[in-house]
Amino acid sequence: MHHASVVVHRIFPSGGRQVTLRTSNGEESLGLARSDEDVIEFLRRAGMPDPDEVVLGGTELLDWEGDTPHAYEADLPTDDLP
Repeated sequence: MHHASVVVHRIFPSGGRQVTLRTSNGEESLGLARSDEDVIEFLRRAGMPDPDEVVLGGTELLDWEGDTPHAYEADLPTDDLP
């Protein structure tokens, strides 16, 4: 079974997504991303080769959990709207 090396987790209600790197010792938090540029920078700092390709190229190294890939803002509830 394949597991991605990088996980971009579900969008927080306040916006942004936690990014983690899977290692032999478990998962390491890379930070809270509010854009693809943030994810690319986190991967660059972690030493990943070609972080642009990993994020924008759709490689199997990255797993977008739960929400739409490349989305970082939470959907606001609409039941309070007139």
